[in-house]
Amino acid sequence: MSTIEFLGGVGTVTGSKFLVEARGRRLLVDCGLYQGLKELRLRNWERLPVDPATIDWVVLTHGHIDHSGYLPRLFKDGFHGRVYATRATADLVKILLPDSGHLQEEEAGYHNKRGTSKHKPALPLYTAAEGLKAATRVAGVGYQEPVELASGIRVWFQRAGHILGSAIVTVEIGDANRRQRLVFSGDLGRQGAPILPDPMPIQEADYVIVESTYGDRRHDPEPIPAQLERVITEAVERGGAIIIPAFAIGRTQELMYHLNALERVGRVPRLPTYVDSPMAIEATEIYCAHPEDFDGDMRAMVMNRNCPLHCGDFRLVRTSEESKAINAIRGPILIIAASGMATGGRVLHHLRLRLPDPRTTVLLVGYQAEGTRGRLLQDGAKSLKIYGEGVPVRAHVETVHGLSAHADAEGLVCWLRTAPHPPKRVFVVHGDAGPAGALAARVMGELGWEATIPGYRDRLVIDSEKDDT
Repeated sequence: MSTIEFLGGVGTVTGSKFLVEARGRRLLVDCGLYQGLKELRLRNWERLPVDPATIDWVVLTHGHIDHSGYLPRLFKDGFHGRVYATRATADLVKILLPDSGHLQEEEAGYHNKRGTSKHKPALPLYTAAEGLKAATRVAGVGYQEPVELASGIRVWFQRAGHILGSAIVTVEIGDANRRQRLVFSGDLGRQGAPILPDPMPIQEADYVIVESTYGDRRHDPEPIPAQLERVITEAVERGGAIIIPAFAIGRTQELMYHLNALERVGRVPRLPTYVDSPMAIEATEIYCAHPEDFDGDMRAMVMNRNCPLHCGDFRLVRTSEESKAINAIRGPILIIAASGMATGGRVLHHLRLRLPDPRTTVLLVGYQAEGTRGRLLQDGAKSLKIYGEGVPVRAHVETVHGLSAHADAEGLVCWLRTAPHPPKRVFVVHGDAGPAGALAARVMGELGWEATIPGYRDRLVIDSEKDDT
């Protein structure tokens, strides 16, 4: 008997964890950290419903923390199996997981200093050292290279186009006479986005586990360069700083791509542009080390030594002293800093300083989960709590739609249509209730397939003859 249990990434866009049990073995697809609402973040501190020591393997769809960030804790709690990901993901987690541990340590130190934790002392979920140790255990695998985990259990990766190294994961159970294929979308990228190729089609699938981050909406049809040009032009006229909270991996590189192109043709002025994120700088270097992951146009530019991610066109800010020095700069400047939803990182220092200034523009360039500062800004908050202080919001807040690294509803349905045969069932995951419900309704109404929105810890029994929850 084979089963799949949903241990995260349901009812929310974070914490993805899907446990597949087959032939007496256990495989965890993704090992993500919960982010956003406190009630979700508290789950990070709960023991998994299954003993980590009984999990044989972990497979990561990509490196973002909501898909990989629980891995150090899994090791800490007794997991001692193998971890597989694409080669680029294996490189990226070497910077992502230690950074996540560092933030955990900082948060614990903050609470200890102010006595604001019920735990004495407050401890991090894991440390930077534990994050690095876990990252070194991730084995890199090429796309389309099957990994035989055990007799009758194999996995392989296909390009997902979300961030560097992102993958659609297929888990095959059984042999040629009797087998099941589970296809996990991970996070799917947009059709026609720069730098990375489009998501690859589904080959064969008995069950599809599909994300639904933007399952209820379409990206703005206005081209992204035109949106950026409009926002930057208006911001320059106001004479203030432009602050862009951006994920260090994926979003920052795409922003660099578009800004470079706009400046080269004179559609926006060449502003002093600061990339204030050591992780984003390291991630960009990793991007440039993996041109095999680029789409054809991007690969050609790199081969012609015309890489739009060339860091010489941007002012790279590595140290905290260099970051603080930006505070003294007035007039139109552009600051790209993590994190993408303003949940932490250096962007908070810039927001605390410049939000009260009506000349400031805050540009949001991706999905803002419920409970995050980015979402509060997007919803028109008049003040924001940063480092325990109430900061008035007088800045202009803009959103560029379509720069998200996620496919929209049309993109998700388009990808599902690539399945050569209807799957037995589609599971809609990694989305808030509204987007997940909208996508499930389209799958049933337009494709005529059975679609389910699983709940936390729902468990499905699967084999070649029956399908019972």
